[in-house]
Amino acid sequence: MALVAEKIAYMEASWLAKLQDEFDKPYIKQLEAFLASEIRSGAVIYPPFELIFNAFCQTPYDQVKVVIMGQDPYHGEGQAHGLSFSVPKGVAQPPSLQNIFKELKEDLGLEPPNHGCLIDWAKQGVMLLNATLTVRDGEPKSHFGRGWEIFTDRVIQLLCARKDPIVFILWGKSAAEKFDHICSNAPHHLVLKASHPSPFSAYTGFFGCRHFSKTNEFLIKAGKTPINWAIES
Repeated sequence: MALVAEKIAYMEASWLAKLQDEFDKPYIKQLEAFLASEIRSGAVIYPPFELIFNAFCQTPYDQVKVVIMGQDPYHGEGQAHGLSFSVPKGVAQPPSLQNIFKELKEDLGLEPPNHGCLIDWAKQGVMLLNATLTVRDGEPKSHFGRGWEIFTDRVIQLLCARKDPIVFILWGKSAAEKFDHICSNAPHHLVLKASHPSPFSAYTGFFGCRHFSKTNEFLIKAGKTPINWAIES
């Protein structure tokens, strides 16, 4: 029951070309077997399978300007749709996302939107990538250590190898550690680190980090179009 491999048609072509070989590796076969067992057991998995690779569909490889790393998908019903920190329109904004919007207002004066969908960012080149791409309902990190981290390590490796500069935004210890063990020496990229926007840590370095304006300053200096961080309501 190749639940992952049968969905690669949902991955955008440039990413599929880069990652095709990964789908033939043993760890992916093991991941497929695990996901199949989850489904057989009756577990509810987020996001829906057709949205697992949504970040790759919304932001083609050669269009990536910024990467915002998340940990794993939201584990509540209807929240996860394959983009880190984002929720579909009509779904209440989780606390971390509310804090992201607070920092955005403080940094750039942009009013928070009335929804939490970040596709506007993704379509401009902001890759919203989680370290783990699936999760069991109500159980954060329940699919951690099953193979997704190997896959997303490869994604980061491919992005770090690009000569074209990228901004990597790393919120929280896990995001920073994941990046550092893959891409510790890439001076042409900009790496921005702060605490996680969760209410438990936002006041220990996330608020006031000004990562949105710093990102645009770097992109402009690199001759790129800055990100329009405003999200239409």
